Amino acid sequence: MARVFNFSAGPAMLPEPVLKKAAEEMLDYKGSGMSVMEMSHRSKQFEEIIQSAEMTLREIMNIPDTYYVLFLQGGASLQFAMVPLNLFRKSKKADYINTGSWAKKAISEAKKYGTVNVVASSEDKNFAEIPKWDESKFSQDADYFHITTNNTIEGTTIRELPSTGEVPLVADMSSNILGEEYKVTKFGLIYAGAQKNIGPAGVTVVIVKKDLVGNALPITPTMLDYKIHAENTSLYNTPPCYAIYISKLVFEWVKAEGGVKAIAERNKAKAEMLYKTIDESKLYKAPVTNPKFRSFMNIPFTLPTDELTDQFLNEAKKIGLVTLKGHRSVGGCRASIYNAMPPEGVKKLVQFMQDFELKNKV
Repeated sequence: MARVFNFSAGPAMLPEPVLKKAAEEMLDYKGSGMSVMEMSHRSKQFEEIIQSAEMTLREIMNIPDTYYVLFLQGGASLQFAMVPLNLFRKSKKADYINTGSWAKKAISEAKKYGTVNVVASSEDKNFAEIPKWDESKFSQDADYFHITTNNTIEGTTIRELPSTGEVPLVADMSSNILGEEYKVTKFGLIYAGAQKNIGPAGVTVVIVKKDLVGNALPITPTMLDYKIHAENTSLYNTPPCYAIYISKLVFEWVKAEGGVKAIAERNKAKAEMLYKTIDESKLYKAPVTNPKFRSFMNIPFTLPTDELTDQFLNEAKKIGLVTLKGHRSVGGCRASIYNAMPPEGVKKLVQFMQDFELKNKV
């Protein structure tokens, strides 16, 4: 069967050159006579893989030496707990902006360990926009300030960062890391589940300022202490070796494609092509109406009826446009067009949407 254009929100499609390289090295990684999946994480070969992964990520994201780069497990969902466990070191207070389902889960988890101040929320508007925030409501003594830069379900993105002063800014960047440019030094900590723009599910990247590490709450389990993982260069226990290896190949691919800036420009062009089709249509509607807040990674849209939505999804699947169904909590459709989605995939989707509308005029 020919490869399809996979619009899944995650696990998402990977760049073909990465998959081909992995296939070439599947049975024999660089003369070792074994697959990376069979390799000891203490071996020289794997140490070179994880060190190369970190070095390349530092290069493409301009991560200075004042930050640790950690390859962990548990996805962003585990970071919802690890962040407060490690950063609640003084006031045990944190500010959060509530921009969607994942932000709500992060807030709920943090409340188990300290005081959470929700300084802004767009829940009353079904998270169809990024809320305005009033800096006078920010907690001056907060241990950190948390945002979710891209909301995969709702299709919104924070591009203008809040000014938090001396309070470290923490970001769940799971779905737009490497897809848009952010200056790392504006953050105290960045975390990202891999299964969007980095690699396969199983590895979580944490980029954390070194002076924020080493003050975990006494109740923090050993495996959830950043200090333990930093001291052991992400090798305290057996890491998700193969996921890290694929991530390394993805980082190299990003570099070869011109870096994050070039990929971000391509992502913007892909998104604008799709939004233009939706905005000019009488059949499709975008829940996020303000272009300022629209995600370049996840583009939700709706059709007038459930029956027409099902027909749309079925016909799209037949021509190799798959996983366009919206999140179960909101329904409708969603096209996730991460870094690995080529412009050709978006063009094919746009053509199909236009053809489908001509056959199903409302």
